[in-house]
Amino acid sequence: MPLRASDIVPFSEARARLTELAEDVVGNGSEKVLTKNGASYVALVDARRLDYYHALESEHANLVLAEDAIAGLRQALAGQFVSDEKLDEALGITSAP
Repeated sequence: MPLRASDIVPFSEARARLTELAEDVVGNGSEKVLTKNGASYVALVDARRLDYYHALESEHANLVLAEDAIAGLRQALAGQFVSDEKLDEALGITSAP
């Protein structure tokens, strides 16, 4: 949902209108960007939508991990392996003297 000019509120104004802004966010599903010194500072977002955003973020992370696992399995099936020394180096592990 694109932001409208009315969804961008200076932080100083938001202090006085917090209840009104929060009710607009929850009631209309809009989001508010609060600015400080003219730059984006924080946002007011419905808590349920924030939970949804976090679930999406978690799902995306799981998909990235799954894609990396599939790529690793394909490399293993193709016989592409990394030596123990290169793996230790990539992981920052030093060999015992």
